[in-house]
Amino acid sequence: MSSASIVSTDSDYLHRIEAGHYALVTDEPVKLGGKGAGPAPFDYYLASLAACTAITLRMYAERKGWDLGEFRAELQLDRDDDGRLHVLRTLHATGPLTDEQWNRLLEIVANTPVTKAMREGAEITSRRGEATSGA
Repeated sequence: MSSASIVSTDSDYLHRIEAGHYALVTDEPVKLGGKGAGPAPFDYYLASLAACTAITLRMYAERKGWDLGEFRAELQLDRDDDGRLHVLRTLHATGPLTDEQWNRLLEIVANTPVTKAMREGAEITSRRGEATSGA
């Protein structure tokens, strides 16, 4: 099971995140009132998809004995006129892959765990917790 928590700082939109045992920060860009001191929430959204993409394809290629070489995924998030989100994911690899191998990798990447979760959505519930004192 994955977990994360977030705590406000005294600096506008800058927040401290704990994801597992890792410490991260998030902020909004200056143009949205933040200080740009860390990735914005949608940056993490794309980063999680990019990470799952790279790890899943590396695992698959290793099982098949394929040489991906250096792998890179570039992701871009846009909204259409109706406000619907669209992610364009462009994959690059320096290894000697055939068209057939690329086609298989594109099939695999369409079904990575994070891809599926984003595409299918998740049920999100919220509840009120107990008041805590600031540290």
